[in-house]
Amino acid sequence: MSIKIWFQKHKTSLSIKVRKMMKCMCSGEQFRVDEIIPSSESLATRDYSASGFSSRAGETDTKADTSNIEEAESSLRESGFLNYEEARALLGRLEYQKGNVEAALRVFEGIDIVAVIPRIKITIVRRCEFSRRHSQSDNTPPMSMHAVSLLVEAIFLKAKSLEALGRYKEAAQSCTVILDTFESAIPEGLHENLAPDCKLLETLNKAVELLPELWKHASAPQEAILSYRRALLYQWNLDIETRTRLEKDFAIFLLYSGNDASPPNLRSQMEDSFIPKNNVEEAVLLLLLILKKFVLKRIGWDPSILNHLFFALSIASEFRSLALQVEDLPPGIIDRKEKYMSLALCYNAEGDDMVALNLLRNLLNDRENHISELELLLVSKICSEDARFLEEGIEFIHKLLALSENCHQRASHAYYLLGLSLSAQSRTAGPDAQRISRQSEAIEALETAQRMSNGTNSDILFSLSLENAEQRKLEAALYYAKQLLKLEGGCNVKGWIILARILSAQKRYVDAEKILDAALDEAGKWDHGQLLRTKARLQIVQGDLTDAIQTYTKLLAVLQVQRKSFGVRIKLLKDKQNKVASLEMETWHDLANVYTSLSQWRDAEICLSKSEAISPHSASRLHSAGLLYEAKGLQKEALKCFEKALDIEPNHVPSLISTAIILRQLSNQSGAVAKSFLNDALRLERSNHTAWYNLGLLYKSEGSASALEAADCFEAAALLQETDPIEPFR
Repeated sequence: MSIKIWFQKHKTSLSIKVRKMMKCMCSGEQFRVDEIIPSSESLATRDYSASGFSSRAGETDTKADTSNIEEAESSLRESGFLNYEEARALLGRLEYQKGNVEAALRVFEGIDIVAVIPRIKITIVRRCEFSRRHSQSDNTPPMSMHAVSLLVEAIFLKAKSLEALGRYKEAAQSCTVILDTFESAIPEGLHENLAPDCKLLETLNKAVELLPELWKHASAPQEAILSYRRALLYQWNLDIETRTRLEKDFAIFLLYSGNDASPPNLRSQMEDSFIPKNNVEEAVLLLLLILKKFVLKRIGWDPSILNHLFFALSIASEFRSLALQVEDLPPGIIDRKEKYMSLALCYNAEGDDMVALNLLRNLLNDRENHISELELLLVSKICSEDARFLEEGIEFIHKLLALSENCHQRASHAYYLLGLSLSAQSRTAGPDAQRISRQSEAIEALETAQRMSNGTNSDILFSLSLENAEQRKLEAALYYAKQLLKLEGGCNVKGWIILARILSAQKRYVDAEKILDAALDEAGKWDHGQLLRTKARLQIVQGDLTDAIQTYTKLLAVLQVQRKSFGVRIKLLKDKQNKVASLEMETWHDLANVYTSLSQWRDAEICLSKSEAISPHSASRLHSAGLLYEAKGLQKEALKCFEKALDIEPNHVPSLISTAIILRQLSNQSGAVAKSFLNDALRLERSNHTAWYNLGLLYKSEGSASALEAADCFEAAALLQETDPIEPFR
């Protein structure tokens, strides 16, 4: 008689026996072998009453009992018997549902998982083979799919019990057994034929989602990363909510955990497919996948996704990509004000200040929009950095000050921006009276910002030191530079360099070099670049040209190592790379000038060729080449180089001065043209003593009619030379 026919005839009596068996299991009573279908691994061969895990019948939760009885009935219905492992699984689940975690764990540990796993694998494989052939197989699976579901759930609940007891590593290992079993049985992914087994799929979903969390709790970040990738790359038939949660959790872990993930090793991939090379790229990819699902209306909106994407693309310096993502968001996700502000921040960070400024203007000119301090701060900052919009920026700053009366911190920042704007205005002011007035107002605004910040803002201290230094108020500049160094604890190279420049303007070259040596000891290797260049210039001023060449050689070695390190990393810091290339190029120019002063023409030419390989169109390189020709006595060739430099960069001050010098030397009739070049140089750099001196020579050559002007120029040149730093303060 088949099991199916037998079950139909004895359904009522079987249900009664199952309930009796479950009652015996829960109460600790024994039950007879002949009361159930015989099995070589019958539970009756073991005595549970000795285990000490049972509860009284009156304490059993009715709902849990009913669920377990239904599971037992289902197992008997499919296989005709309830073996030892299945009984253990049912009893363990019952204890777990009642909150008896330790008791549940002891029951689950009685299951011989090593013996059960091969039978589960064979059952899964044959189930999938049966589906593919659409015919009955001669090889009957060793257990039913319901039994597989029951035992997989038992392993999962064992992992949950271990987790509850704080044994995270063991829990993760138990959970891994489930995933290993299915991956080895079905390497290509879960078959659709498993879909009807909803309970099994639900347990698998939970196990896949639990495993990374267990490894995180076990302080095993690399295993957690591998578990996340395993969950997302293998075909687990995860529901969309579970998959989205995994993608989000993995992206958050990659961004904020502080652990570097090695690139994923994909077994197969499409041609030209994108493979993330680091944490940030992988996190961005995951967040974009979630965003795409939202756009396709497959999931609900989660505002935190956009926040994490903002952070990820920002640290990757991919601000334009971030702006494109914001622009492509469907209407209604973020309001107009937030959208415009986000776009303005992106374009400002990318360097497209005009786009950012126009966005902010549209926002601020909208009468329906309530003007906030953040918008005014950003628009004021953008305007303060562009000479064309200084007046407009000052108007915005005054509006910001009006809104910041009750907030000293915001008002301090507003005064700081006002000081920067007034300082920039002073450098482009025409009449001396207006320039001096703007300089005075700039220092006053910066001092107000300093008082309101209680001396805790390093940017304000630096600007005060710089502004005083440019106005040749060296004692005040030195005071603020020392305050800056004390506040930052010497952690910022910028503070060391401004201090060394001020000391060099006071002709305290030995002290300045000691400061730079101290900075080199304190600073990291990657920050040595500008410090070494300043030190080399100090050595040149003191006549130590051989030492200067050695210092420049050290600098080039540091830059070479930095450049190679960028080559093996993702382009995260594009600005940093550009600064390294610019510093290397200027270093070659400095070296060329040193060799030119030593009449070592060949070495100077080699340096210039190295610079040309970095940037073929450099005004600074052409100026150095012109100086080389001038030293050789080839004045016409030198003039051509200076003119080419001005074609590339019309406001290149050294080339303006050198052009005027060559014109004066070549012809006395070129005085007016030479004057115009020098006046342009002084308009851009009022404190350049070389320009004043050469302008004085031109006035002197005109005779007694211009003697007074010549004297004024020579006096200005002498005063400025007394306080001239080894390199410009700004």
